[in-house]
Amino acid sequence: MTTDALLADCRARLAFDLFSNTWNAVLIWVLRDGPERPVELRRRIGGISPKVLTETLRRLEFNGLVVRHAHGGAPPRVEYELTPLGRTLVGPIDALGAWAFEHGHEVMAAQERRGGSDSGP
Repeated sequence: MTTDALLADCRARLAFDLFSNTWNAVLIWVLRDGPERPVELRRRIGGISPKVLTETLRRLEFNGLVVRHAHGGAPPRVEYELTPLGRTLVGPIDALGAWAFEHGHEVMAAQERRGGSDSGP
């Protein structure tokens, strides 16, 4: 990859943009096991508001990574699941998680040395 590969209109930038939102990767990781209802996603994830969950699911759906299934009945039921394209991100997210597991303590130690803030130099 050359430095030109990081231009705003390139595909690498698209991938970085997908991972720049914390909830995108978290939802993809949770949905790796199969379809889930929004209430179950909130329970499994914790710390995500209904509004942010809805926005994130819509963003993932817009990008072709998640599909929404509406089921009739009373009450109506909605589930979300990964598309085949969305499933291709499970491996990279797993690799990033493995890196964090292996090196997270080093990052946390560096943050402590700097006073615990991420405000920069």
